[in-house]
Amino acid sequence: MKKIPLHLQVIIALILGTFYALLSVNMGWNDFTLDFIDPFGKIFINVLKLIAVPLVLFSIISGVAALKDISKLGKIGVKTLLLYVATTFIAVTIGLIAVNTLHPGDKVSSDLLKDNRISYELWAQQNQIEILDEECYICDEANQARVTRIKERDGEGQGNEWVDDKLSKANNAKESRPLQPLVDIVPSNIFKALFDMEMLQVIFFAIFFGVVLVMLPEEKSSPVVAFMDGVNEVFIKMVDVVMKAMPFFVFCLLAGAIVNAAGDDPGKLTELISFLLWYSLAVVLGLAFMVFIFYPGLISMIVRKMSYSFFMKGISKAQLTAFSTSSSVATLPVTLNSVENNLGVSKRTTSFVLPIGATVNMDGTSLYQAVAVVALAQFHMVDLSLMQQLTIVFTATLASIGAAAIPSAGLVLMIIVLESVGLNPAWIALIFPVDRILDMCRTVVNVTGDAAVSTIVANSEGELNIPDTKSV
Repeated sequence: MKKIPLHLQVIIALILGTFYALLSVNMGWNDFTLDFIDPFGKIFINVLKLIAVPLVLFSIISGVAALKDISKLGKIGVKTLLLYVATTFIAVTIGLIAVNTLHPGDKVSSDLLKDNRISYELWAQQNQIEILDEECYICDEANQARVTRIKERDGEGQGNEWVDDKLSKANNAKESRPLQPLVDIVPSNIFKALFDMEMLQVIFFAIFFGVVLVMLPEEKSSPVVAFMDGVNEVFIKMVDVVMKAMPFFVFCLLAGAIVNAAGDDPGKLTELISFLLWYSLAVVLGLAFMVFIFYPGLISMIVRKMSYSFFMKGISKAQLTAFSTSSSVATLPVTLNSVENNLGVSKRTTSFVLPIGATVNMDGTSLYQAVAVVALAQFHMVDLSLMQQLTIVFTATLASIGAAAIPSAGLVLMIIVLESVGLNPAWIALIFPVDRILDMCRTVVNVTGDAAVSTIVANSEGELNIPDTKSV
């Protein structure tokens, strides 16, 4: 009997989880669901958090070390890395524009928004995390009935000095020096940074470590590089193992998330679906802009002799493969063939630029993270400031460098971006129902970005061999 593919198993689990949640809400099974099903979803979150930090650390070190001799890479290496970072930065910015324009998190009733906000504040209180704006709903006497009900539902404990602590931290932040955020990126103790999940510090250390590793003589660096590559493969395999059990965890996580969100009110399910549809629309519009406007437009502007249709037709097979596999690495052979044979990029360029792109260029993943974090914040009535949204841009751009090029790796990195602005990482459960189809879409963006960058680099080095398609 032919085994059901994993992505179909996940889709089935999503459907079953949603169906079970509907029954739970309508049949009064919520206590059973929260006591015996939801905990497995929390275990899944904990496992992802367990893997997230070392995965980013060793992926970045391995990726930088793979550059071998930085001094010999010359202009091609610099151009490639700068273009990948620039396009990722632009992708995150496009995502923020889309989500701040559509406001998908606001498309629900004010009652649900207030419940979500109180739930967020109770989580922050329990974890001693500063809330992200001045308003405090759990301190509002008008919301005390909601606070009590949500505490009973979620099992949140009472806090004592949390509000005073929040104000104290806010005052300290206001009094900090202008360059303090830059100082905070550089860790004084890497083990403490790993323990506290200070991701910007971990990323800084990983890049610094990788660059210095490349500078060492090969006889001294090769054992370290081999070790880093081996450990990186272990963590990638850990993600693979977890993903094999993903259907079960998805069922539990989704059922628990829907029951938590809906409570005893079936009407809230409709609002949750409305949020997911608006959120998906924001992501898809951002991704579509990157694929159909930004990349071809960039090519037409820089590579004068290549037309829009020639570029899109040349990489169409790679795009379809990316959509079906949800993996940049699985698509890499097709991407290499398409870019080299259809777009006329030299083998020297493709063999260097595309493999690096499959590891460090995650434009679609970064865009989706930006949209998801802001949409989830909106859904919980958390107003993210411009500085906090810039933190999302920076964190998503750097974290994408360490994204393992495997299906659903974005979920691991989503935790990093959420925690970088003090939000609850368990919120990723809310977007699980639509994550698979969005994962397929954002992989298309990643692969298209790889093709665009390799074409631009080849053109700048005189290694692009195509006819003038704009004059044909």
